[in-house]
Amino acid sequence: MKRVQFTETVLRDANQSLMATRLPYSDYEAILPTMDKAGYYSVECWGGATFDSCLRYLNEDPWERLRNIRKNMPNTRLQMLLRGQNLLGYKHYHDDVVEKFVELSIKNGIDVIRIFDALNDFRNIKTALEATKKYATERTVASGCISYTQSPVHTVKKYVEMCKELKGMGFDTICLKDMAGTMSPAEADGLIKGIKDAVGEIPLILHTHCTTGMAYMTLYAAIEAGVDVIDTAVSCFSNGTSQAATETLYYALTQLGYETGLDEDIINKVNGFFKPVKQKYIDSGLISPKSMATDSQALVYKVPGGMLSNMIANLKDMNAMDKFDEALVEIPNVRRDLGYPPLVTPLSQMVGNQAVVNVLMGERYKQISNEIKNYFKGEYGIAPAPVSQELQDKIIGEGNKPADCRVEDSKRTGKEFSDARAALGDLCQSEEDMMSYICFPDQTVKFLKARRENAERHVKYSIVEE
Repeated sequence: MKRVQFTETVLRDANQSLMATRLPYSDYEAILPTMDKAGYYSVECWGGATFDSCLRYLNEDPWERLRNIRKNMPNTRLQMLLRGQNLLGYKHYHDDVVEKFVELSIKNGIDVIRIFDALNDFRNIKTALEATKKYATERTVASGCISYTQSPVHTVKKYVEMCKELKGMGFDTICLKDMAGTMSPAEADGLIKGIKDAVGEIPLILHTHCTTGMAYMTLYAAIEAGVDVIDTAVSCFSNGTSQAATETLYYALTQLGYETGLDEDIINKVNGFFKPVKQKYIDSGLISPKSMATDSQALVYKVPGGMLSNMIANLKDMNAMDKFDEALVEIPNVRRDLGYPPLVTPLSQMVGNQAVVNVLMGERYKQISNEIKNYFKGEYGIAPAPVSQELQDKIIGEGNKPADCRVEDSKRTGKEFSDARAALGDLCQSEEDMMSYICFPDQTVKFLKARRENAERHVKYSIVEE
């Protein structure tokens, strides 16, 4: 029998795409034991923007969140998205930091680590892969991920060569990450067949979004072409800038003779649980109608769901939603100037933020972010295509060349851990606290101070009650 498996994304990418990752653990804790019986290939629940959002907006310890999910879902593979040398932040970290982060992720409950680099510069995922293999348990899966996009330099031949490289590096599975939902059915068919011919039996995964309205057709074409696993979202958190609906694809594929491993009753219960959760955030305004809509113009802008929801949130904060359409038009221009990088975190945020700044300032590149400057210096890796020479000269000086090496090799200090311990003092209770600080120092200090104050209050109340 033909077989395709499902990765459920509601705990991470689905809510990241629709509501900028503002879904607290308390909103879904009760359904986790039920989800554990659904028969998913994996549940994506961590990584991406969840770590930042837990600390910055939700007053949650991301490590504690992961441990609680693990406790409530002992039988399901828990999956995270890791940005290679960027980890979960917006800069490159040294190898010893990357290794420790991977070690702690596995220790706290992660099984599947999907590792990508925003520029598909695979030098930047090597350390994370080696650490995953070093600390692997019998359940650990190292998944090599390609950031998919279309441009004059991105071809089927190029993607096939990338997959061969990932297989040669030793990854257990390969994922095509179509973060903007711009992959067409014809492109999926050609890509999957070409990759399958080149890499043989290694499991192939497709991740896409409904932003442009093509996801269902594209996923079906990919399944017919031989893809092994698809990413989907429980139906009430699906569509728009999110993934295609789990139950819908389950029904369609079951009728077509595919074995999915899913329990129909359980996945319907999961959807029933999340319906009022979603409605609460629609009523509060956190889920925008723009995020739930289909926008074929994304085929032009190449804007992924998480990037779109974050841009909407930022423009609302600045009372500048009237600039939304103008900022969208500016995104492909900035992307071209940067050599057609795939719009995936952190590049998506960098490009999107620069486009917004260009529009708000009324002059292109009057103000340039430090991240964009570092990109032109070569600190994120090699751009897929030549960058704007005029902009490069403006940033690094005429006649100067960007770095062409792993920046970590030339800047290694090894001081992050000792600096973190010194900065946190008695706020630090674990290696996880220290790692949170290295990734997000300001947010972590704020969170840990609040945690200590809550603990002190609890002790005082306990004494009074006694």
